Amino acid sequence: MPIVLLSVKSLLNRRATAALTILAIAISVALVLGVEKLRTEAKASFANTISGTDLIVGARGGAIQLLLYSVFRIGNATNNISWESYRDLAARPEVAWTIPLSLGDSHRGFRVLGTNADFFRHYRFARKRQLTFAAGGPFAELFDTVLGADAAETLGYKLGDPIVVQHGLGQGGFSKHEDKPFRASGILAKTGTPVDRTVLVSLEAVEAIHVDWRGGARVPGMTVSAEEVRGMDFQPRAITAFQVGLKSKLAVFAFQRRVNEYRKEPLLAILPGAALQELWSLMGTAETALAAISIAVVVTGLLGMLTILLASLNERRREMAILRSVGARPLHIFGLFVVEASALAASGAVLGLALLYLLLVVAQPIVDSRFGLYLTIGAPTMRDLTVIALVVAAGFVAGIIPAYQAYRQSVADGMIVRT
Repeated sequence: MPIVLLSVKSLLNRRATAALTILAIAISVALVLGVEKLRTEAKASFANTISGTDLIVGARGGAIQLLLYSVFRIGNATNNISWESYRDLAARPEVAWTIPLSLGDSHRGFRVLGTNADFFRHYRFARKRQLTFAAGGPFAELFDTVLGADAAETLGYKLGDPIVVQHGLGQGGFSKHEDKPFRASGILAKTGTPVDRTVLVSLEAVEAIHVDWRGGARVPGMTVSAEEVRGMDFQPRAITAFQVGLKSKLAVFAFQRRVNEYRKEPLLAILPGAALQELWSLMGTAETALAAISIAVVVTGLLGMLTILLASLNERRREMAILRSVGARPLHIFGLFVVEASALAASGAVLGLALLYLLLVVAQPIVDSRFGLYLTIGAPTMRDLTVIALVVAAGFVAGIIPAYQAYRQSVADGMIVRT
């Protein structure tokens, strides 16, 4: 115990150097824990986005691309699926339900998704949780829209507010459908998935706002008002993709093969879980690189601490000689340096954990709104505690080197004036 008190007093006497060392270790530990937190939360967020869906069907292309644009609203489809093909496959006896999806428009930076009432009935997330409404309800009229929680909060919308859909993607879109405004009929409760950043409209509404458009542009001289389209009967010509739930899990691979061999048009059916695993395997190299960089930063912090302790040896020779002259044994001197190194590493690790939680509090709403990744703030995991323990152990080991050198010094070494 006297060694610990002496070490604390010694560190306080060199508080500026000790503080910088602790800060360097804290930043490195926060980086390691932060990278691990982002990795685990990203996987959890992706895995919780869709649940209970057996297959996702889209135009033939890459499995990851289909997963990204149909589930995470990232990127665009290479082609659409004709409505006839969708109805043909949806009517198969092994199919329990389907959710048609139509993408291509946006609203002030948020993706617009065309779908039908089946989306609210069958879409599941995070272990088969069902969508719930914070206010209002599903589409009741042609130009009703349902807002995700983040879209409504960010844009400040309430029930009944007018909403103008933009043709194309991005903050400004390419052209606004100002002649056919929508009305906010419902606001979904928070899900922690891309649904929160989505504006949902009916498939009929997607056709209605494009009734006087051809080839992605408005037909010159042709104008159909909102009142006129309300009396029209719309049926989708094409959709972007659709999700499938089957009556039996045993039929998954047979139905997947049927879709992939569909003769009327080239289609692709993917298993969401398998596509997610493929995505993570592609990102494995990046994860390894981030982990390696984080470890390198921690090692750099510990090396900095070791350098400071070694550099202070010459300045502390007189201190060690005085301690020896009043009865301190070489083993006490050895313990003094080891305890100091361990204390610096432990303080840095704990401060790094506190710094991580501070960053999480600040970054949580930003990351959620910008990237759709909800960072949970909970108690430190066993992995976090293991990292902290390893850093403290590494600090202990690093302290042995200067401790051994101080241990070998005699009382006379501290009395010699070196120039």
